[in-house]
Amino acid sequence: MDKPLVSIALCTYNGEKYLVEQLDSIVNQSYPNIEIIAVDDCSSDGTVDILKAYAEKYPYFKVYENEINLGYIKNFEKAIRLCTGEFIALADQDDIWHLNKIAVQVNEIGDSILVYHDSTFMNSEGISMNKKMSEVINMYHGESFKPFLFFNSLSGHEALFKSSLVQYSMPFPKGIFHDRWLAYTATNIGNIKYIDQPLVQYRQHENSDTNILKLKRKKSENSIHGNAKILKALSEFEIFASYQYNKDKSFIDKLLKLYRTRLNAYFCFGLIFFMYANYKSLLFISKKSTMSKLNFIFKHIWGSKFKSK
Repeated sequence: MDKPLVSIALCTYNGEKYLVEQLDSIVNQSYPNIEIIAVDDCSSDGTVDILKAYAEKYPYFKVYENEINLGYIKNFEKAIRLCTGEFIALADQDDIWHLNKIAVQVNEIGDSILVYHDSTFMNSEGISMNKKMSEVINMYHGESFKPFLFFNSLSGHEALFKSSLVQYSMPFPKGIFHDRWLAYTATNIGNIKYIDQPLVQYRQHENSDTNILKLKRKKSENSIHGNAKILKALSEFEIFASYQYNKDKSFIDKLLKLYRTRLNAYFCFGLIFFMYANYKSLLFISKKSTMSKLNFIFKHIWGSKFKSK
């Protein structure tokens, strides 16, 4: 029986330092039927030359070059739209995949619309940090969107999903990471499955888009505090609430309504009561203790008027 085609959406930007190691781990996958859709976002180094060299060697390797820089979220959107496979996997430019990654995921996805796995962390030099993603956060599996309203357990490089998810998740909204959005949409139209097995070495360095391990970095001018955090969270909830296929619209609408009270109030008792009543699902992904989770909830009692004092 022919194996279904798996499209691997690879996005690159000035990634020549680590790219060859990652590409070797992808083209040598044990799964026999893949296509690689590499989309470069206006690199100024040797990234495109490396991609083209692999394209010349592997007929299933296709390279696309953006005329303008899209940013990594919209670049992934473009790459996904170019995929033709029954399944789609996302690839960053600086990780290293286990050679059985795709084979394991295709075998495990079953009736789920998305499947993802654990990862091990390595530093910028490729040395193991002796820590797994599952040791940092709780990896959610199931059909509830609620755990993804405040947190995210899905990193893009871990995901393989059915192409049918694309119509329910595109375009990616501005203001939410694409992997979190995929998890949110997938749990609204189906369920996601977690494989308790590390299948990627996930590189952590100064230029990583996310900082899951809370590594020390230079202070960013974009760091947000106080009321800015309230506005950011509110913006995210508005995006979630506007999603066309919400399976429990009343829940997200209520959370949004209660969160809006923070803008014009000193205290938000209704919000913390609602969060407390649902904290096991809303805060499932957080690895912190119950006491820390409750502290997180009760911090939401303060409204913008109090914070502005």
